Amino acid sequence: MKINSIYVGGWFQRTMLQLSEIYDFLRDCKSQLDLDPQKLSEYRKALEIGKIDYGVAGEEYVEFTTALNIKVRVFEDGLITLKNNQVSEDTLFADIERVTDYYEHKLSPAFSYLFSLGAPVPKELANIATVYPYFIVCDNATKDEISDLLSRTEKQKYFEFVNDKYDVVRGDKYYFINNKKQSLENIERYIEEQIFIREFKGQLHRYLNLHRIIWEKIDAVKEKANVKGSDIVQFNTKLEGYAKTINLIDGRINQMSTYLPTREKIAKSDSELAEFLAISGYRYETLKDTLDNIKQIWSMTKNYVSSAQKLFNDLQGEVTNKSISSLTIVTSMGVGASLIDLFTESAPSFNGFGF
Repeated sequence: MKINSIYVGGWFQRTMLQLSEIYDFLRDCKSQLDLDPQKLSEYRKALEIGKIDYGVAGEEYVEFTTALNIKVRVFEDGLITLKNNQVSEDTLFADIERVTDYYEHKLSPAFSYLFSLGAPVPKELANIATVYPYFIVCDNATKDEISDLLSRTEKQKYFEFVNDKYDVVRGDKYYFINNKKQSLENIERYIEEQIFIREFKGQLHRYLNLHRIIWEKIDAVKEKANVKGSDIVQFNTKLEGYAKTINLIDGRINQMSTYLPTREKIAKSDSELAEFLAISGYRYETLKDTLDNIKQIWSMTKNYVSSAQKLFNDLQGEVTNKSISSLTIVTSMGVGASLIDLFTESAPSFNGFGF
């Protein structure tokens, strides 16, 4: 058995405008934004870039090689794939670690800085650890050899597809593709679509979990409705923070609607992908239904935080009105006391002249 290559990748919403910015950075270390030129240079140098190409494969993409024999491809919709050709069965895990390390410690920091201006990434998203799908492509492996690879990486097989051109065996985060007589280009197209589908689904799942977390936090604040006036501002500040996070995530969820139809159309118009779509094609419709459901959930979450903010704003208004009333009473008492002092200490005598 020969292990041909390892692929890893991810997806985050981008556009052709941002792809052009990536190309300018990779080619000339330039940016039209107010970024530190020295930092840009350091990030680009760390990438160890070799040859750079700009092409079209359904979507526009930028592709470059590195001194570490890793090939990187970045598509206009934000899909990123990394391919490691220097692989052997004996050094499999070290080879996987090498491409993962490049992704996490060189490529991701460079792109994060390149797009560091503008709407921030909510901290609830920034702190989530990514679980990559790893795709291991083998040439003419036996069933026992694939089973051995699976046992070394996963404890359970989730899915298996077999035909005369290739086999696909999937664990939790590892996909094993046994190539019999399929072109590597078509296998790469399948891998790209699988990474997109998995990442799209994974982001929706993270948004669902964030909804649950933020909803519980709002609940915890609303339960403290009977609080001291001095604490109301603190709770209002918390709710404002939740509302800001909700709006940022809501914007990202709405952006996702534009990517799914394009990916589906391109994939289904590719005749060479027909067999692969028999494995994953149905998921496009499923993802669309899931996305619509997540949109409704976040709409409910926005309404919920708004109602909580209104509650505490009303409480703050009541406290303010009471404070004004108390201040009026105190002020009136002060004026009355001053008048009493005036008449008791220095009042004129009650006679005709004094009157």
